[in-house]
Amino acid sequence: MINKKSHVPIYYQLEEEIKKLIKDKQLQPGDLIPSEREFSEMHSISRMTVRQAINNLTSEGILEKERGKGTFVAQYKLEQSLQGLTSFSEEMKARGMEPSSHILSFQRVKATNEITSKLELDEGAEVYKIKRIRLADSIPMAYEISYLPVVLLPHLIEERVPNSLYEYVEQELKQTIKKATQSIEASAATKEEASILEIEEQSPVLLFHRTGYMEDQKPFELVKSIYRADRYKFFIQMER
Repeated sequence: MINKKSHVPIYYQLEEEIKKLIKDKQLQPGDLIPSEREFSEMHSISRMTVRQAINNLTSEGILEKERGKGTFVAQYKLEQSLQGLTSFSEEMKARGMEPSSHILSFQRVKATNEITSKLELDEGAEVYKIKRIRLADSIPMAYEISYLPVVLLPHLIEERVPNSLYEYVEQELKQTIKKATQSIEASAATKEEASILEIEEQSPVLLFHRTGYMEDQKPFELVKSIYRADRYKFFIQMER
């Protein structure tokens, strides 16, 4: 309840009330919250005060606005550390979620000059080009395009791809994955990416480019991943 005699600002009290409704599951992710007018009439406070509280919670990622529709409780975001090299499947299992993949295409193609250079392959070498959707509890999380050298994985077949490729390399092929270099940047979903990830075109996404290396420093994968920004966030611990 809002206490107008309190020294605590009214907008902050409203923020805490909304957070409590979410914590107590009276408001669930995806639920439409009351409008500014409804909150204003409910507590006999100004709409400007309500707007400030909602804007603050939106900035924190607790609420999200959709033009023409209203303000909703934001979907839960998965957190993943940027320290350590793990696969998508390993990350989801660690969070008690069921990882899965849907293969969009599995091709054996001639590598372009750029891919040949990055994977340190001979001119004319072949690679597997794999497009797949990565899901957690059946929810699309990422769209992934991978390039893998045929010379390193000569017996790879499409049936092995839905599971973790890292698991296949390490357990089946007895190879050791040593490290990876990775870049991250903000992007907007293209029409194709939006359709695959079940989001609106131009929605914010996180774009990853990764090169993975074996123990002998030989690159074995090039991966472009498009992650839903509304479902994922990354963190890193830094020490001075």
